[in-house]
Amino acid sequence: MANPLHQFEIKTIIPINIGNLDASFTNSSLFMLVAVGLITLFLVLSMKPHSLVPGRVQSIAELSYEFIANMIRSNVGREGRQYFPFIFCRFTLFLVGNMLGMVPYGFTFTSHLAVALSLALVVFIGTTAIGFIKHGTKFFGFFLPHGTPIYLAPLLIPLELMSYCFRPISLSLRLFANMTAGHTLLKVFAGFVVSLGFLGFIPLVAVVGITALEFLIAFLQAYVYTVLACIYLNDALHMH
Repeated sequence: MANPLHQFEIKTIIPINIGNLDASFTNSSLFMLVAVGLITLFLVLSMKPHSLVPGRVQSIAELSYEFIANMIRSNVGREGRQYFPFIFCRFTLFLVGNMLGMVPYGFTFTSHLAVALSLALVVFIGTTAIGFIKHGTKFFGFFLPHGTPIYLAPLLIPLELMSYCFRPISLSLRLFANMTAGHTLLKVFAGFVVSLGFLGFIPLVAVVGITALEFLIAFLQAYVYTVLACIYLNDALHMH
């Protein structure tokens, strides 16, 4: 049976070294560009031709727009409308990135902690900056819930600060763990299909079920990531 973790290996396509820095173009970089290209192509096709009676592509694009717009309205409110492009790009990038791993010979760049953490840090730093820009030093009040007795401040402030700083870690670990575990399990059961011979139909049924589940998880992880980004944005804007 092939190593089920081999599918996550980073492979250099174009070696690029700048001093001691390895900036090589890898399979991860390639599939990130593929994801961006597919999203761009989808949006371009959805706008041309634009008609009152939408076609399939335009209908999917409009449903995607309304889906994210409703998510922002529910979790952020009216002030969140200006951040729609950022949230929409986040959702589509993670959704397509997760789905690419289900394509034969595809690569799931979201299964790498470095990628997931880097993108989570953008959300964390961005929402923190928004909080300070809007509220100034009053944003520090976020770490002491309103109505808390002052004598509890030495205990609650460090806990709240620690919880806040762990946001990008929990955000990235959730995505990394789910995508890695699911794809590894799928690879293991797929290996049993051949190795078990005439009994291979048993793991084959499991592979079909896990594949369907993985498509669902790919969507759910993109959804959860985006909802949490909206919640963090709401905290920055409204300090609650």
